[in-house]
Amino acid sequence: MGIKGLTKLLADNAPSCMKETKFEGYFGRKIAIDASMSIYQFLIVVGRTGSDMLTNEAGDVTSHLQGMFTRTIRILEAGIKPVYVFDGKPPDLKKEELAKRYARRDDAAQGLVEAVEAGDQVDIEKFSKRTVKVTKQHNEDCRKLLRLMGVPVVEAPSEAEAECAALCKADKVFAVASEDMDSLTFGSPVFLRHLMEPVARKLPVMEFSTAKVLEGLELTMDQFIDMCILCGCDYCDSIKGIGPQSALKLIRQHGSLEQILENLNKSKYQIPENWNYKEARRLFKEPLVTPAEEMPELKWVAPDEEGLKKFLVDENGFNLERISKGIEKIKSAKNKSSQGRLESFFQLSAAPKRKEPDTKETPAQKKAKGKAAEKAKDDSVEIVKIHHIIMVGTRIAVIRVPVELVFTASATLPHDSGTAVPQNSSDTNACSLNSLPCCEA
Repeated sequence: MGIKGLTKLLADNAPSCMKETKFEGYFGRKIAIDASMSIYQFLIVVGRTGSDMLTNEAGDVTSHLQGMFTRTIRILEAGIKPVYVFDGKPPDLKKEELAKRYARRDDAAQGLVEAVEAGDQVDIEKFSKRTVKVTKQHNEDCRKLLRLMGVPVVEAPSEAEAECAALCKADKVFAVASEDMDSLTFGSPVFLRHLMEPVARKLPVMEFSTAKVLEGLELTMDQFIDMCILCGCDYCDSIKGIGPQSALKLIRQHGSLEQILENLNKSKYQIPENWNYKEARRLFKEPLVTPAEEMPELKWVAPDEEGLKKFLVDENGFNLERISKGIEKIKSAKNKSSQGRLESFFQLSAAPKRKEPDTKETPAQKKAKGKAAEKAKDDSVEIVKIHHIIMVGTRIAVIRVPVELVFTASATLPHDSGTAVPQNSSDTNACSLNSLPCCEA
């Protein structure tokens, strides 16, 4: 479920915290993905016709395998390095929410039976999606598939989204990809929505920054967590009559849930019985996750070609030619992603300041110096982003560099002759990239 109404609340009150980005813009980035959320999407969308799903000869559902295989290949081809995180044991506080989901699924199953009897295709489609459940076998199938593809898998001790956020906070990954907004409540520095959406939907990836969320809402992280609980989350019910905008207003006015409850009009708002907001707060602030020092090294390795063919073709009836082509795409994508992002090769450092002579300047000298400085400023371009360096095949297009900046390199560029960018340069008026094959933009 995530946090009720949070996306619209942020769009209305902190629009700078979100931006539309292109899927391909995450080339070279490591992204932690909520596996269960992805599998659920595949079961709903892939190979479905009404209530029928894609299956093998034995009648076992294979929609999740088809979706995971093709979507992961697309991610790898974009140069993205995915890490799939699987749920562990849910916290006790979530049992009530899970029980509600099971009840809704049972109701949907009954609705599906009635829709089939009536021949109502619209209701068949609606109720069949509501009956979808990610099983232990679905998870195990996808774990096996991903490992055969050479993609790292992480087992969360509890909530996958909390583990994803922990990976991001520990700088193991650049961002977290999910559809549930509580990734922000868990404190993920960068959060992505729609990364796993089908290409046909043509939805841009939405990138959220938690720091900008707090800045835009004018809240601390503790206050943001309290506001999310008040909006409604997986761990406890919300207070009837208090929506997202009211929740934000109350948190800004009173600062915490304790102060809100103390000043809330009890005749107007009914607080849920045994409302355990304190435990919900603790689960967001101190979730059960792997300590940073114990997190495993993330490795993307070559696919197990024979293992993939045996699992997908022999055991699950997939087309051999299609799987073989997919394997070739994985191998090609691995070579592409190993190049890394351009900024990983460069860093900007200030040139050493020249010692000024101790002699006093005459007014005429000062005037001449000022004119020279203005001319130098006019002739230079201030570089504020690494994107101003453009890869052109194996060459580099370099925008004219101002004399105040010097480039240094941490590694040689891929596919070049092995010439490294000089680490030091005594000539601050020259571009330190001159030793590389380049052209000036």
